[in-house]
Amino acid sequence: MTPSYPVMRPDDLDAVVEAEQRCHEFPWTRGNFADSLAAGHGAWLAREDGRMTGYAVMMRAPDESHLLNITILPDLQRGGRGSALLAYLFEEARTWGAARMLLEVRPGNASGLALYRRNGFAEIGRRRDYYPARAGREDAIVMAREL
Repeated sequence: MTPSYPVMRPDDLDAVVEAEQRCHEFPWTRGNFADSLAAGHGAWLAREDGRMTGYAVMMRAPDESHLLNITILPDLQRGGRGSALLAYLFEEARTWGAARMLLEVRPGNASGLALYRRNGFAEIGRRRDYYPARAGREDAIVMAREL
């Protein structure tokens, strides 16, 4: 199974939003994805044998890329797909001229934190009350990786 990473298109949004709702307690909305596409953010599907296995959205900034969303479908996690998608995103960001990649992650997202650390990200700060949470708001860990 060789993964492919086609560009996300508006006609992919039904499948992406359905997956997002299954994968996250506080999912992005269709509007979030549509706005990202309209703004020109990089957005890709991860596919294997024609099946969507995940997706990612990344914003361009001068000398940086900002990973806004990366998701691997739950039944396919822990098989190296997240690392493979990140490696693809690192290459895309380099083609944009980015020298580093930033992201935010929930402190309670142990699998996300482990994935990012395995792939060279380090904590550089916190954003207070960044994420919605069951009990109000939750901070975000800001991480960066030099490209």
